[in-house]
Amino acid sequence: MIKTVNIRPENFKELYFPTLAEITEVKQFTDKEKWYRLSLLDGSNLGHSPGQFVEVSIFGAGEAPISITSAPNSYGSFELCIREVGMLTEMIHKLKAGDKLGIRGPFGQGFDVNEFYGKDILIIGGGIGIVPLRSLINYILDHRQDFGRLIITYGARNSQELLFPEELGQWQSNHDVEFHQTVDYGDENWKGNVGVITTLIPPLDLDLKNTIACITGPPIMYKFVLLTLQSIGLPEDNIYMSLERRMKCGVGKCGHCQINHSYVCQDGPVYHYPDLKLIREAI
Repeated sequence: MIKTVNIRPENFKELYFPTLAEITEVKQFTDKEKWYRLSLLDGSNLGHSPGQFVEVSIFGAGEAPISITSAPNSYGSFELCIREVGMLTEMIHKLKAGDKLGIRGPFGQGFDVNEFYGKDILIIGGGIGIVPLRSLINYILDHRQDFGRLIITYGARNSQELLFPEELGQWQSNHDVEFHQTVDYGDENWKGNVGVITTLIPPLDLDLKNTIACITGPPIMYKFVLLTLQSIGLPEDNIYMSLERRMKCGVGKCGHCQINHSYVCQDGPVYHYPDLKLIREAI
């Protein structure tokens, strides 16, 4: 069943007017990606769930949807990882600790972790797709006793594009995590697996009925990941996917993210695969 959000008039201000947030820490990950920790100036928690996004703005310059990469917490801060792809994100990349951004949200449907309790979780992240998946990963690590195996597969085009380098090492050494990474193109310094991310999946010894797959990555990746999961016999009911669309308004009004009768900013970005399959078949 696709979920929708009922927008009531009394919520208009909350939906359409940004709240100021202060950048408290910045890290450069790659030539294109930076990580930010922010705190809302009103002292409140963001109140998100893993897989949701916010609309980030610089007043007078524009607004863009950005996935939340931190797990929900009660510490009053949250984290974003932002790729420089245009004028607005170029301006954001010039900001430092102490600078302010506008934040609307969180918006959309995230991963329904209540459906995952007691299950083995297979994370399949391609490129910047690891950003929203990190929120889910850290939620599971914060509530480790509530879940079965945590299996993380992560791929990028090359080693220079791998994000969260410190945490990748922590996942590798954590006995509660089964971590596998790959790059499409290796170099003389890369000692790990070389190949697309689907090469990591067949060797995994999965309990297929008890494994939930959570997938995020570039659109071209989905077709081949789904074919690989189908080939090993993972039930479609056990698959969740997060889609990337131009979620301009975040509240199902502008139509930029519409897929047939579904608005990704409201019904997604995380979809249960059987629901997404019905939407696509209706196009």
